[in-house]
Amino acid sequence: MNAAHERDLYWMRRAIELSKLSPVSEGAYSVGAVIVGADGTELSFGYSREADEHVHAEESALAKLMQGDPRLTGATIYSTLEPCSQRRSRPTPCAQLILMSGLCRVVVAWREPSLFVDDCVGIELLTEAGVAAIELPELAESARSVNKHLPGIT
Repeated sequence: MNAAHERDLYWMRRAIELSKLSPVSEGAYSVGAVIVGADGTELSFGYSREADEHVHAEESALAKLMQGDPRLTGATIYSTLEPCSQRRSRPTPCAQLILMSGLCRVVVAWREPSLFVDDCVGIELLTEAGVAAIELPELAESARSVNKHLPGIT
């Protein structure tokens, strides 16, 4: 295993721990997110429902940084769940927020199942726009287990 993959696993484990802080909701995933700068330092973090009942983890992490923060252009966001491509509670889905932020890399543990959205295409939107997207399937079960309160998630 190479050093970059080891770093990705480390930060995703941090995001999984953050997801456990999410207040449980029968109608939403519990997700954690961490933004890590190109120099390997944590720039920000967030988790579902951290600031209000509708905030997503990626949205929360991005909101803690100044818009246009130059560190974002070389940064990676680690999210336990694929960034949403559509949402009911806010006008801008997380995949679009990531694109607007200038982040160049996204790492996810788990692709969004069709529980609330029939076809999440967050990863596809990001890669089509030139953002590197990496999946860590070896941590998918850990990310999924935080969401066992939802119907159909085992």
